[in-house]
Formats: sequence, structure tokens, C-alpha cells
Amino acid sequence: MFNKNVYSSRRQAQKASLKPAFSRGGGSSRYGGQRRGGGGGRGRGESINASRFINKSVANCVEEKFAPKHNFTDFQIDDILKKAIVSKGYVTPTPIQDGAIPHIIKGVDLLGIANTGTGKTGAFLIPLINKVRSDKKEQVLIIAPTRELAIQIDNELKGFTAGMKIYSVCVVGGMSIGKQISELRYQYNFIIGTPGRLKDLINRKMIHLEEFNTVVLDEADRMLDMGFINEMRFVMAGMPKERQTLFFTATLSPAIEKLIGEFLRNPIRISVKKGDTAKNVDQDVVRIQKGEDKFDVLHNLLTKEEFCKVLVFGRTKHGVEKLSDMLLRKGIKAESIHGNKNHFQRQKALGKFKDNHSKVLVATDVAARGLDIADISHVINYDIPQTYDDYVHRIGRTGRGDKQGKALTFIE
Repeated sequence: MFNKNVYSSRRQAQKASLKPAFSRGGGSSRYGGQRRGGGGGRGRGESINASRFINKSVANCVEEKFAPKHNFTDFQIDDILKKAIVSKGYVTPTPIQDGAIPHIIKGVDLLGIANTGTGKTGAFLIPLINKVRSDKKEQVLIIAPTRELAIQIDNELKGFTAGMKIYSVCVVGGMSIGKQISELRYQYNFIIGTPGRLKDLINRKMIHLEEFNTVVLDEADRMLDMGFINEMRFVMAGMPKERQTLFFTATLSPAIEKLIGEFLRNPIRISVKKGDTAKNVDQDVVRIQKGEDKFDVLHNLLTKEEFCKVLVFGRTKHGVEKLSDMLLRKGIKAESIHGNKNHFQRQKALGKFKDNHSKVLVATDVAARGLDIADISHVINYDIPQTYDDYVHRIGRTGRGDKQGKALTFIE
């Protein structure tokens, strides 16, 4: 039990559903600046009933265990790659891996729909590494919405391909473009990048799209939300028409459906999504009562033993930095990550949090998708997210795999 402010009963949830928890308009980005144009981003927040932030986990319920149709040894992939999979600690395929890998190996276009934390990266990296091992002239382009996710994919790729003489270049904003240009002059099989930096390097004639026969759009719904639709169309237009296109997303909105029609050819659809949120994440709200100090409520929670590794989400860059400083002054080891920090600062903050040198990471929604950080005990929405999709991805940072997690949302 946390305190009297925490809702947990269904009756209270029903009462909360009678009126919206909030309704916020305006055109500002969740990153603190004005939202970019491009035809995909949502410029206004949506109303979310408080009841949608309350959902008891079902950890104690008996749930049918997933039985994959394949083992990794069954896939038609190189034996050396099979050994690398074992050395990475992969035991059995996750549902998205089990469903997607055989089709990607066949070279068809694919749309993969899966919840966060379900192994999507392995689902496309494993068959594409095999594709490159079969033909070292093969070049693969992987597009991700944030630099953190792109770097994470690149690190995962390097973990699989150690000793295989397969090379990658990671091209993201916030890092030296000169260094990336130098790396592009050498041999590579994979380019992993964010849309804006990719477009810049293409315009500089450092990346030649006609040389790529395979492209992956990871977290495509997120790229739409960030307003990267024009950059995505620019990249796809420069690639060969005869290509393999892989499209991974957590939501299937009308905007996503339109892109599928534009970019993919008769794609195989693999959907393993089970509800909006993971069943092993216990979700509740914290009501800030009249006269209470919101920060004091947060501080009191963070002093409890069970709050051992906590990701706290705020709405603005300035607010996130201020909250992190306040926690530090209270003696809580905290780091912050947001759009005003440069690449080195963001990576340093993430590294300290991952390595348990800091207990709390305070972040804007730049950390809401794609990041795989082990053993986050709690996600706290200090500020209510702009949309329910944002909420889903925020709380997806905890309860990953078969582990339990808790999510709390502050409501004033």
C-alpha cells in the first residue's frame, strides 16, 4: 500500500470514468518546443478518463503459456548466426520473432504489430543478418525515430555479428556529422539512423539510396507522431522499387494504414499485440489532494524500499530538469534526459541509470519508446501524457518480458 491517495478499487475507477481526467489543447510538442509539421503529428492533446490509468496486473492468474512454432535452430539461417543467438542468451522465439522471422527470410514485405518489449528488434535483425551473410554486397537501411533507439539497435546488431565481418554505421542527430561521414567512406552492410540525419547525409551524396534493397521502419507510428512523414517519404522515394520493406509498429492508425499502402507491396501481417498494456504491469493513480505538495508526494514514494529503479515522466524539458535538480537536493540520486541535452549528456544519464548508479531517471517522452532498460521497478507519470498512446509506451518501460512492473499516474 502506498497511501490513501492511491486508487485501486473498481468502484473508484468507475466514478473517475464519469468525467475526463484532463483535456489539454495547444500545439506545443511534448519535448517542450513547437510540434513539427509533416502530416502525421498530433498537434493537440486528447482527453483521457482517469479509469484508463487503473488496471490491476494479472500476475497471479493462470495464463496460457506461449508455445512457439519454431526454435531458433529451426530457422533457415546460417549456423554461425545460430551460435551467436545462443551466445546472446536467446532461448525460444518471442511471438513476434516466431511469426515474423520465417517470412522475412523469404524476402517478402512484412508489417509487424506488437506491444513494446516483445523482441521486435531481434525479429528483424536475425533474418537480415542472415541475408547479409548470404550476400556481403547486400545493404540494409534501418530507420528509427530517436537517436537512443537507433544506437540501441546498432549495439544489438554488433552483439549478434561479433567476428562476422559485418559492419554498420549509426547516423543520428546530436552527434558529429563529420565522424559519420568518415565512417560512411568505409565498407558497411547496415546503416541505422534517424530520419533527419539520414536526409541530410543523402543530400550530401554520402548515402546512395539506390544501393539499398532492404529497409526497416521501426516504431513507425512514433515517427509519424514526431512529424517525420516528409523525411520518410523522401527516403522511400529514393530507394529501388524492387525492395524488401519491413514495417514495425505498436499501433495501427489510419495514418499507418495509408503508409502501408504507399510503402509496402502485399505485406504479410503479423499481429501479436495483446491489449494496449502488458498484463504484468500494475497500473494505478495517485490523487494529489487539495493543499498537498505534488513534489512531496513523489519524494515520499521514492523513499520507499520497493521503488528501487524508477523512471519519472514529465511534460516539458524545463520541468524535467527542475524536477531532477529538486530530487538531487533531497538526496535522491537522479539523472535527467530531454531534448535540450546533447548526445553525450543523454547517453551518460542513460548509462548511469542502466548501471544502477542513479535510482531515478526523469525524462520527457524522448525516453518513452524503444528503450530497453532492465529491471525498472516503477514508471511514474508525474505529468499526465498528451495521449493514451504515449501513456501506453511510457509504462511499457517497466514489466518487460515476464517481469512484474508498476505504473502510477499523478492526477491533480
